[in-house]
Amino acid sequence: MDFLRPASWEEALAAKAEHPTAVPIAGGTDVMVEINFDHRRPEHLLDLNRIGELSQWQTGQDSVRLGASVPYSAIMENLRAELPGLALASHTVASPQIRNRGGVGGNLGTASPAGDAHPALLAAGAEVEAESVRGTRMIPIDAFYTGVKRNALAPDELIRAVHIKKADGPQQFSKVGTRNAMVIAVCAFGLALHPETRTVRTGIGSAAPTPVRARAAEEFLNAALDEGGFWESGKIITPSVAKQFAQLASGACSPIDDVRGTAAYRRHAVGIMARRTLGWTWEQYRGTGRTLEGAA
Repeated sequence: MDFLRPASWEEALAAKAEHPTAVPIAGGTDVMVEINFDHRRPEHLLDLNRIGELSQWQTGQDSVRLGASVPYSAIMENLRAELPGLALASHTVASPQIRNRGGVGGNLGTASPAGDAHPALLAAGAEVEAESVRGTRMIPIDAFYTGVKRNALAPDELIRAVHIKKADGPQQFSKVGTRNAMVIAVCAFGLALHPETRTVRTGIGSAAPTPVRARAAEEFLNAALDEGGFWESGKIITPSVAKQFAQLASGACSPIDDVRGTAAYRRHAVGIMARRTLGWTWEQYRGTGRTLEGAA
């Protein structure tokens, strides 16, 4: 196994173009586990740790550009107000040591349906900045996941950053695991209210071959909130609306039975998380004068 160690982003792109099968490594919290268990034996590892810009972020007027290697701990400490859903998801990642090393770029590159960042990124409507020697393109998060541990990156592309709109309303994340820490999700659910567009977005993890949105649930809730005047009044969402939203979210799953949980349990748990996160976010929306203040 050859170890490639570029000193700049341009060198990294050139190395990836020359060795398209090279596996990028930054935090290494996913890649090294696969190598240690002999699940993967790449010919080349592409070390990105010398490229400082990947560990930086920029906060613009409307969005955050998050470098691919920004660790979860930095998101928790510095971006709770701008990216509350992703900050909550970051809290559930493994241990403090791993949160200090792992980042969203690695989660996206691995594209495991159980990755903790995915539901929050789907709910927020993120875009992935991918680059190669051929140029740069932006991949909407909805089009990024193409199969089990597969993504839309071309063989010569690397993830440079993730662009995420700053929260304009409350966001929540919920995760079920077999214990409270150091655990892969049995299932997970993210929800974001977007008052500016009067829409709701969701994200489901570890309950389908890829991370997915509960689109039917979103469409139902968007219509119910609009027709009932909920956005203007801030009144409590009726139990019937919450129940239907939860049932539709559960129906968006296509899970499997495995050692962490059964398919039936995952469907049930996603419905429970959908109902609870809806309640939490809506109470935040109502309790802050229907603004973002205090949502994080």
